[in-house]
Amino acid sequence: MIAESRRWGRATGLMDRRSERDALDRLVGAVQAGESRALVVRGEPGVGKTVLLDHLAGQASASGCRVARATGVQSEMELAFAGLHQLCAPLLTRAGRLPVPQRDALRTAFGLAAGPPPDRFLVGLAVLSLLSGMAGERPLICLVDDGQWLDRASAQALGFAARRLAADPVGVVFAAREPGAELAGLPELEVTGLRPDDARALLDAALAGPLDARIRDLIIAETQGNPLALLELPRGLSPAQLAGGFGLPGAALLTSRIEDSFARQLAALPEQTRRLVQLAAADPSGDQSLVWRAAERLSLPVQAAAPAVEAGLVEFGGRVRFRHPLARSAAYRSAPLPDRQQMHAALADVTDPQAEPDRGPGTGPRPRPGRMRRSPRSWSGRPGGRGPAAGWPRPRRSWSVRCC
Repeated sequence: MIAESRRWGRATGLMDRRSERDALDRLVGAVQAGESRALVVRGEPGVGKTVLLDHLAGQASASGCRVARATGVQSEMELAFAGLHQLCAPLLTRAGRLPVPQRDALRTAFGLAAGPPPDRFLVGLAVLSLLSGMAGERPLICLVDDGQWLDRASAQALGFAARRLAADPVGVVFAAREPGAELAGLPELEVTGLRPDDARALLDAALAGPLDARIRDLIIAETQGNPLALLELPRGLSPAQLAGGFGLPGAALLTSRIEDSFARQLAALPEQTRRLVQLAAADPSGDQSLVWRAAERLSLPVQAAAPAVEAGLVEFGGRVRFRHPLARSAAYRSAPLPDRQQMHAALADVTDPQAEPDRGPGTGPRPRPGRMRRSPRSWSGRPGGRGPAAGWPRPRRSWSVRCC
């Protein structure tokens, strides 16, 4: 049996994966039965970790569990508690029931109260108490994707809580390339490349025309059955190039090869479209209205988005969503340094306490409370190790595409 899910108009790469799906289904069953579970799903980029999390989320929702999700964002790694805020913000309705020291530590960590940097032990206990309290109403499953990009404070707090889950119906599942020390000791589920038969089926689905069987087997061997590589690397290659396989040395990093494929697809787009995609990649929040206001400052029209959407690289819907984090990375790296500085300046200019949320492209601003002006520097780092508790803006909720 081949289980296949579709996104961006074509297969995403969930092929078979029966043993992995069975393990995740058992986790849902255990939580539904009142037990706690923690798991780290590990594997190289593009191997299908996010698709498996999507499967888990679907099974959990269908069984009546509450699902909370967060995604690590590389540009927020230096913002203490940013990932934790993304996961726990929807659960804060129960924060008032926490013991006072835990509640105060969590509120300070999230910038909801003034105070010195919180004790991380108390933050970890607060997260544990918060998850257990929510599970008292309904079984809870927390999913954290791209765990390798979690800020250290969030990873410590979530790992601390995951190791101490007791008799509460709570499941905490991380997906990461290589889990850090913060997740040490948690059970792991390793996800590897597809079996040859499944890899051939996926590659055939990704190609527009027939391919010689020997060349197909060479491509499968070079990608080691990585689903994202099988879907992305053939794009933009001519039949002659495919006839020679990918022609890349086995020592080359697969991540770089996939990113190069995304870069080729981006290079084929019109100039204004490329700049708009690069601008979207520079904003880690996925805030569509923010991107449109910055695009207006850079004289980039709304119509410029169409070719990128048609190519399947990015969606401009309720939020800006890239097909894969490597597509975002390729777009950002493709911009020359002066262009990056200009884009960050435009984003900083429209992130202003007096700026208004977008009523649609080109409609102008209206008051937007609670937003703070940030310099380009603040998109990726902070000085002196200071975090939200020390006066920095509260971490903004960030989203990233969930595909592989």
